[in-house]
Amino acid sequence: MSSSLRNSDPFCWRRLYTEASMFRSLADLQSDDSDDEGLALSAISRLDKAVIVAGAAGEARLDIIHATIVKIQAEYLPVVHDDYTDSFPLISSTSPALSPCSRVVPILSSPPSMTAFQHHRSKEPFVLKNYTQAWPALTYNPWRSPTYLRHVAGPGRVVPVEVGSDYRASNWTQTIMRWDDFLCSLSSSKQATADPVLYLAQHNLLAQFPALRDDIIIPDYVYAAMVAPDDYPNYRPPGNEDQLVLNAWLGPAGTVSPAHTDPYYNLYAQVVGRKTVWLAPPGATASMYPYSAPTSSPAVSGTDKESRNPAVNNIDPSLSNTSRVDVFARAQSREEFPAFWENAVAQAMAVTLEPGDLLFFPPGWWHAMRSDDVSFSVSMWF
Repeated sequence: MSSSLRNSDPFCWRRLYTEASMFRSLADLQSDDSDDEGLALSAISRLDKAVIVAGAAGEARLDIIHATIVKIQAEYLPVVHDDYTDSFPLISSTSPALSPCSRVVPILSSPPSMTAFQHHRSKEPFVLKNYTQAWPALTYNPWRSPTYLRHVAGPGRVVPVEVGSDYRASNWTQTIMRWDDFLCSLSSSKQATADPVLYLAQHNLLAQFPALRDDIIIPDYVYAAMVAPDDYPNYRPPGNEDQLVLNAWLGPAGTVSPAHTDPYYNLYAQVVGRKTVWLAPPGATASMYPYSAPTSSPAVSGTDKESRNPAVNNIDPSLSNTSRVDVFARAQSREEFPAFWENAVAQAMAVTLEPGDLLFFPPGWWHAMRSDDVSFSVSMWF
């Protein structure tokens, strides 16, 4: 491959992938093959991959792909309309144990005003109980219903999932699988002990299935035009037009996101099931034992704050913003990570989110998540 091709704009390659996927899908459906349903399923899968892999690059391509999928489903695939009275299984009614921390995340008695949020409340995490209870996702379009989630996507859809309970593990990987099969795995009575664990994580499912976007109400706080906090001066809002990134997180009980940092303000809405969240401020970074980037040497002490703060490292974001400490381990070794126990725990806080709860935390804060039931959450980075 020539150097000019290797160094060309990645958008061009994403646009090429998108266009090729669209033309191939349309061409297949014009063929004389007798297996119309098989061709339709293949076409829908290919179009979904253009969204997942290439972001449907190109002007109005996402809208065209959505319209094409709907048309293929209507003409080639049967659609069954059921009620939405089913729900994902709950694991236990008992309260889950919190991880080592000095206090519980503050729960506000009422939502702060925009001015109070900008100048005061945005400095530390807080929870608004039942803030999203009126969302369609919790009422008449219930995300707790696998039947509704199948219906809203329609037949033949595929989604990206993580395979493995912890992305730090050597056997962790990713794959693309049928949406129906993924929902079946979550609905199974054996989902809590499934091996491997399947987790739809940090994916803009609401862009792929736009009807889901209509089931949530974006809080006004994401439009607060936030400034960089004192303990995270390198903050910048997302670079897209809306300066907002929406991601969905759907997985079984026991799924864990290890302690890590993100560079944005975060509003985290719990829609289905319970999720326990552990948090520590940027000031705890030196005691969190982050993985070193491939091109830098390990640093757990010293005065080079940039080398110790994984949130400013973009060389290997999958690990360099991640702690080696398992904050949810029941028998964590104090000898292996002494600074964590001596310093980070004293600054940490935790909370278990229930359906309808909204959690806020600032950029650069360490956070770990553990699903205590089948859990469906939406993060809003701004």
